[in-house]
Amino acid sequence: MQFSKNTSSGKSKSFFIKMTLVLIVLISAVLLLGKIDFPSPNKEIEKIIPNEKLKIVK
Repeated sequence: MQFSKNTSSGKSKSFFIKMTLVLIVLISAVLLLGKIDFPSPNKEIEKIIPNEKLKIVK
């Protein structure tokens, strides 16, 4: 009868490393997107909604 070593702890370590790398990539992507200065519109956007399209719900 051969002795077999349980190596399930190695799988959990690799899973932990993969999840850590994914979290680092996501956090860095969010931080980089936050630093980008997107242009804002120059004029105010105003849309007039006529009273005909409004419905009163009771």
